[in-house]
Amino acid sequence: MKKLIVAVAVLVMTMSYGQEVKQIPQISVSGEGKVKVVPDQAVITATVETKGTNAKEVKRQNDQQVEAVLKGIKKMNLNPADYKTERVSLNPQYDYEKKKHTYNAKQTIEILVKDLSMYDELMEGLVNNGINRIDNVVFQSSKMAAYESQARKLAMKQAKLKAEDYVSVLGQKIGSALTITDNSQTYHPQPVYARMKTMAMADESATRETLAAGEIEITANVSVSFLLD
Repeated sequence: MKKLIVAVAVLVMTMSYGQEVKQIPQISVSGEGKVKVVPDQAVITATVETKGTNAKEVKRQNDQQVEAVLKGIKKMNLNPADYKTERVSLNPQYDYEKKKHTYNAKQTIEILVKDLSMYDELMEGLVNNGINRIDNVVFQSSKMAAYESQARKLAMKQAKLKAEDYVSVLGQKIGSALTITDNSQTYHPQPVYARMKTMAMADESATRETLAAGEIEITANVSVSFLLD
């Protein structure tokens, strides 16, 4: 009897809850905002890598090359806060065919170039002073935060316009936003840029132009649910 009473009570509560829950008329849309800007900065990631059979000697050679690179950077009067050592490693490697160990030392330096007119001279100096690997060059804007904000606003405007287009056919209007989801992904878009030319040039007085900065595209994506009036 008690079980029957409990079952009836649960059924009544479930029916009452089902009657209370009402579907809210709404529309869910997505929006995208894009802002294209000419970059005024670059982040260069470069590595000094040395190999050999003696760990101590490999590390010594690597340190000497890095010291020369850092001295070259200082001569260009870059702000000390704009360059730093990113990674340092010394790893043994075993050659199973020759049955002997070798060692690989690496030091990676990250440099923020706030004046792109210095780009060619800096890249040449890095290679001449001992950098033997350019890992990455990321172009960006010093006003990135402002452009990202602009892209987000454009994304919201597009989402609202899209929702209005849909409901206008039905003779309805959109109301307040119920939910807003930011779907933007953090990434560093690369503009089109020219290949680095050979550093050794017959005419040392010739003007080097190895960079075509182009434009970077800053994108924001958003999903919005609006009430329907």
